[in-house]
Amino acid sequence: MSAHAAPTKRLTLGDLAAKKQAGEPIVMVTAYDYPGAQISEAAGVDMVLVGDSGAMTVLGYDSTVPITIDEMLMLTRAVRRGLDRPLLVGDLPFGSYEASDEIALATAQRFVKEAGVDLVKIERGGTTVDRARALVNAGIPVVGHVGLTPQTATALGGYRAQGRTAEAALSVIDDALALQAAGVSLLVVEAVPSEVTAALMPLLEIPVIGIGAGADADGQVLVFHDLLGIYAGGAAKFVKRYADLRTAAVDAIAAYADEVREGVYPGPEHGYRMPEGEAQRLQELLDAR
Repeated sequence: MSAHAAPTKRLTLGDLAAKKQAGEPIVMVTAYDYPGAQISEAAGVDMVLVGDSGAMTVLGYDSTVPITIDEMLMLTRAVRRGLDRPLLVGDLPFGSYEASDEIALATAQRFVKEAGVDLVKIERGGTTVDRARALVNAGIPVVGHVGLTPQTATALGGYRAQGRTAEAALSVIDDALALQAAGVSLLVVEAVPSEVTAALMPLLEIPVIGIGAGADADGQVLVFHDLLGIYAGGAAKFVKRYADLRTAAVDAIAAYADEVREGVYPGPEHGYRMPEGEAQRLQELLDAR
């Protein structure tokens, strides 16, 4: 099997737990549409997150806050159609789960029933722990998210690393432990010092996915548009760009525009021809009018 050929067996939460036990890193990326899902599938990733980061990377909002449930469901359904093997995680958007267990459950059920997600993701500790417990008790697998939580970034002082002091780090760890106790299946830890992740790992039995949280986590996640160099916005310190597809795309479209303006494209090889004699018959029919 080639390096990019993905097995066809659908992954399960048990498979992720086995990877953690074996020390085999878990690979997660975000995706927001059918082509992105197909690319992620072909690359052999383990999990795909339809993140509310799509608000910025795909829909052009200036933060994750404005994206609606219906917009997230539309993106998530498209990704579902492009996936086979990886687990699919749907991000519950800001304002769709915080107010009560009943609202959280109604939103999560839509993501399961209408978009076919395997897990839903919610942010923060605090009252979110209660929401997580309610979802788990209703049979919906949950991914927790601690550290930098973009939906509440303003309250955290902006998009910057969390847990830099011992007291702040303890708060992140307490949130993580509370979410584990509530029954979440997985935890995303974002933008915290590596020392915080290292201190947290021995305390958790569930898989931990890091993003800007160092190498001690059980796996890593990056935003599709960041790692491929598609998104024009500034990238966080933890982002590694593995390609520069935006430049390649701009160059390709500019070359196309030049050829159209110069009359080079389309050439004869890009068109269709009528069978021999049909053009003459067409002219005769037109002349007969």
